[in-house]
Amino acid sequence: MSNGNEERLHKIKREALVMPALRTLTFVALAASTMALAGCGNVHPDGDLKTSAIENDYRVRHPIKLAEAEHSIDIPVASGDVKLGRGIEDTIRGFGQNYKNNSSGVIQIAVPSGSVNASAARAVLPAVRRQLALEGVQQRRMIVTSYQAQPGVSAPIKISFVALTAMTDQCGQWPEDLMQNSFSNKNWYNFGCANQNNLAAQVANPKDLFDPRASTPIDAQRRANVIDTYRTTGSDLGKDTSAISTGQ
Repeated sequence: MSNGNEERLHKIKREALVMPALRTLTFVALAASTMALAGCGNVHPDGDLKTSAIENDYRVRHPIKLAEAEHSIDIPVASGDVKLGRGIEDTIRGFGQNYKNNSSGVIQIAVPSGSVNASAARAVLPAVRRQLALEGVQQRRMIVTSYQAQPGVSAPIKISFVALTAMTDQCGQWPEDLMQNSFSNKNWYNFGCANQNNLAAQVANPKDLFDPRASTPIDAQRRANVIDTYRTTGSDLGKDTSAISTGQ
């Protein structure tokens, strides 16, 4: 047998040995890829493929809930004050408006006792009540109490009320190491907490997050005008039924 024929024979033998091995490696790689993709998602009974990250919902981890919370402000009073400043009056009226929007209970005014400004605090107390009354807070809803302050300090007048408030759990909790969560395709525990807290703080009426408000009454006059215009058009269904501007 010539050298050329021997070389071709050896080449055929090598290819016969290598090709099954390549086919085996290809099959193993495809199987590993399939298993990896299967681990990224779960097929639910409804037939939808959903990734595990979707189930890890920050709204479930940090839910907004309604709970009773105390709202309070401190009114600074110097030992020589005989009346409230303009800025302090605005602050008190704003707090009174917040009380009217969120509570129907009592509002407590705590005056310091035993402090260096105790006399001044009692002197401006009627002005505090007057500013709250300007915002519609009834006098019978104001309860005046006193608290023991530290001697030698200028203690504030404390105004507070309790109301249902939208809130979430305290943020900044890290129960697990982030490095251990790098391959699970899930966000970390504290993710979304600040967003939930901001949403709860910004909503004007916390109950809107849980129950819808009733629809506003129908404008009967506007409805009558639209129906009358529609009836007088006959077959001209393209006539505009919007309000007619009377501006110059």
